[in-house]
Amino acid sequence: MAYVPHTDAQIAEMLKAIGVEKFEDLIRAIPEDIRLTEGLDMAEGLSELETRTAMDVLASANRSATDSISFLGGGSYDHFIPAGVSALTSRSEWYTAYTPYQPEVSQGTLQAIYEYQSVICDITGMDVANASIYDGATALNEAMLLGLRSQRKRTRIVASLGIHPHYLQVLRTYATTSDINLEFLPVVKGRTEPEMLKDALGDDAAVFLFAQPNFFGVLEDAETLTQIAHDAGAVVGVSMYPVSLGMLKTPREFGADIVTGEGQCLGNPMGFGGPYLGVFATTTKLMRQMPGRIAGQTTDVEGKRGFVLTLQTREQHIRRGKATSNICTNEGLNALTAVIHMALIGKEGFKQVAELCYHKAHYLHDQIKALDGYAMAYDHPFFNEFVVKTPIPARDVVSKLEAKGIFPGIRLDRFFPEMENDLLVAVTEKRTKQDMDRLVEELAAIR
Repeated sequence: MAYVPHTDAQIAEMLKAIGVEKFEDLIRAIPEDIRLTEGLDMAEGLSELETRTAMDVLASANRSATDSISFLGGGSYDHFIPAGVSALTSRSEWYTAYTPYQPEVSQGTLQAIYEYQSVICDITGMDVANASIYDGATALNEAMLLGLRSQRKRTRIVASLGIHPHYLQVLRTYATTSDINLEFLPVVKGRTEPEMLKDALGDDAAVFLFAQPNFFGVLEDAETLTQIAHDAGAVVGVSMYPVSLGMLKTPREFGADIVTGEGQCLGNPMGFGGPYLGVFATTTKLMRQMPGRIAGQTTDVEGKRGFVLTLQTREQHIRRGKATSNICTNEGLNALTAVIHMALIGKEGFKQVAELCYHKAHYLHDQIKALDGYAMAYDHPFFNEFVVKTPIPARDVVSKLEAKGIFPGIRLDRFFPEMENDLLVAVTEKRTKQDMDRLVEELAAIR
């Protein structure tokens, strides 16, 4: 991005128009101890070439996951993206198009949304999907709110602590500011326990939320959990890892009412947490309560096929007090990327990617399990992620291997201080046998 400097007078004029006295007023939410209080440590009077060279040297200190052997997961995964994806999404008619606000314009964009929705319905088994939401965390939050709207006489939400910690933070934020009674169900040995769920739901829970696979990579007993929730009269919302749907039962098959997920794994590159896209799908019964925008197919007065925005439940189109959500847009380019990616790999490719992730992860799991000093944290079925007990603090394992160009996984003490020796390892189809054997070799050498 080009650097366009502003004069002091221009900055003062902008601050006055905003209504603040100084720039620091705009960033007061950022803790002072992490702010840059002085300029960069660079010589004065450098030419553009010299400045760029100096900045390149600084940037080279970073280690990119895509330039390393990466076993990082936890919601963002290093999947293969065909070159055709960026070639198509970077075309100007797509790259510069914004999602439409009027139902009669931008037929190309509307058709792309419709195709994306169709793909999401195909892989989840659900009746209807929207045009995407901001990310996986906000999608799960919208599932919570939708469930509440459909259960007006019930007010309690029960969420499994097997959900991604960041997603749980979003749920807490919304619940706290909206007077929602949100309760959390502990996991036992990495898994949500059915009997504990029965006790937690009682007879007044509106919604039960869980993840499949969960944050620890464990596959939940989704059918049993869903049945228990339904027997208690609760709506079930699940946060899925879309790639896993190439192998696992669809949410429709195990009875989920609302399906959400993070769509980054569908052709979108890792990028410091975004921009990504939130997957959201549900049943016909709950369709009119679904947030966001939905593209529908119809015919015009001449009988020609056309696309329109339909079932518009957003605040822009109806009275704010009757809107189901303030979700007013979608991640248009990311959703387009997802549908192009899925079209290029096809149904068999989608299945093959899932199978590769599964089998490679189980190969690595067994190799690490055989190492002296290492153990598996949980003895449950998993898809492509698992938690390893390390002989030294996981932060030290990460530090030692990062220096050798390997990201061995996510140290879980970042989220759970008591899990100092736990490492969450993820394997995608990109990891070769040589990559995995190299990780095992390096882990064996750590003492």
